[in-house]
Amino acid sequence: MNHYTYQKTLKTIWKSAVATYEAGNREPSSYFDEATMTELASLGLNTMDVYDYVEDYLRHGTPDFETFLMVCEARRDYFLTVQGGKPSGNTLDSSKLPPKTDEVAGIVWLPRLIQKAFGKLRGELPSDTMYGCSGDQRFFKENNIHPAEFLRAAWAYEDNESKLIDWVVARKSA
Repeated sequence: MNHYTYQKTLKTIWKSAVATYEAGNREPSSYFDEATMTELASLGLNTMDVYDYVEDYLRHGTPDFETFLMVCEARRDYFLTVQGGKPSGNTLDSSKLPPKTDEVAGIVWLPRLIQKAFGKLRGELPSDTMYGCSGDQRFFKENNIHPAEFLRAAWAYEDNESKLIDWVVARKSA
């Protein structure tokens, strides 16, 4: 992987996935060849990291490519910096995520989103869980937070969840 031009590689992968989806293919496992899977893995990404964003973009108009790229960049940076380019080997159990109705500091969805963000950063989300889904998008819009910005805040406050909560409360109040 050429890290200087990785964003161009991701754009090519995105465009290919868009074309595949528009052609009617809904089987994520058939989207990418081995070389593309290797490129994605070198960035800490997998098939669902692309497929979920493409599917939501084509079905709902959001998240767009730029958001996809920024979220991938946050994951890539964490993968290379914190994980040393090595996958965690763990997978989050989506049935153990906080319920969608849970709240903290009066903010619904935040407990769930925090856990999803940590899972996204670490590359531990299962294929049935998307960081940036429509529920997450609603949260981001309501709280004036970009999905990639939330990932970076989650990384910054990874060891102190209460600081992340305080950051969201401050943003919501701004």
